[in-house]
Amino acid sequence: MSKRDYYDVLGVKREASEAEIKKSYRRLAMKHHPDRNPDDDAISEVAFKEAKEAYEVLSNAQKRAAYDQFGHAGLEQGAGRGGFNSSDAFGDMFGDVFGDIFGGGGRRGQSQVYRGADLRYELVMDLQQAVFGDTVNIELPTMQVCETCGGNGAKPGSSPVTCNTCDGHGQVRRQQGFFSVQQTCPSCRGNGKKIEQPCGDCHGRGRTQHNKTLAVKVPPGVDNGDRIRLGGEGEAGQNGGPPGDLYVDIQVTRHSIFTRDGADLSCTVPIAFVTAALGGTVSVPTLESEVKLKIPAETQSGKVFRVRGKGVKPVRSHAAGDLFCRVEVETPVKLTTEQKELLSKFNAALAAGGDRHRPRMSSWRDGIKRFFENIAS
Repeated sequence: MSKRDYYDVLGVKREASEAEIKKSYRRLAMKHHPDRNPDDDAISEVAFKEAKEAYEVLSNAQKRAAYDQFGHAGLEQGAGRGGFNSSDAFGDMFGDVFGDIFGGGGRRGQSQVYRGADLRYELVMDLQQAVFGDTVNIELPTMQVCETCGGNGAKPGSSPVTCNTCDGHGQVRRQQGFFSVQQTCPSCRGNGKKIEQPCGDCHGRGRTQHNKTLAVKVPPGVDNGDRIRLGGEGEAGQNGGPPGDLYVDIQVTRHSIFTRDGADLSCTVPIAFVTAALGGTVSVPTLESEVKLKIPAETQSGKVFRVRGKGVKPVRSHAAGDLFCRVEVETPVKLTTEQKELLSKFNAALAAGGDRHRPRMSSWRDGIKRFFENIAS
């Protein structure tokens, strides 16, 4: 029975490139694979083998040249002289075509390189440190390259040897029907090498745990939840891989006086009853020094005053926020008999003047009166 022209089998022109031939074969192999055609497996198997045979020839430059010149006869002559083994060629070809689907082939002698793990550290600071910046020394446990073996995991004087299971590839190929699947080598775990005499310090891992001390420079203006990245200060990589990074998360403790809201600070300032009534000046603390806050006469408790520029300059801003001072009128305590008598006389004098001295109380009483009138009606 005469064979079909290999170019017709793959549906490509005679001048087709290697990439076009590979693409066409891949499409036909997936289409006619018997596992995908259980109801028509006999016909599909014939078409699959025909496409495989055509690809074996046209993907090989030497065989393709012989086929182009002499046709099928040229291939038979070449095979008679020991030209190639079809089963070996098919194994290499199948891994090449489907390698990107099933993981690809490993390269001899190349171990799998792993980047070191990233680390996280929570740095607790007080408000002054966060606002003005600081350099803080921290200590953290981390995996570092073993100094004894230099990271190769082998005892000094010995070296890792090529894994005889995967022959140094780091992967093994397993045949599953028509498909060839590559998996990580179970003996060397993808490293391509095995350690026959492990290092006594790291026990073959190539890394040991140490407590590392770092000086972390905290920029001025950081706030709760801000994160500082220190590149390369994480755990050491494996098999020559790069180290991970260290992420320092900022946690600012509660301050006894100030509360922070972004760029602004706020605080509560107690003032005397007389100061609130007659007006005056009080000293107000800031994070750097004290400032004088002018209290106008007849100031009510709860009044908020703004002191501009006495807040925080955030990391990503050039302008400082403001300080907001909420005053609270303090009621005198532990009064003497004389003081109580003076206050009673003062209260009588206020009452004689009517409601004009206590407008908020008058307004409140009017509101209560209207409330009960509405209920009664």
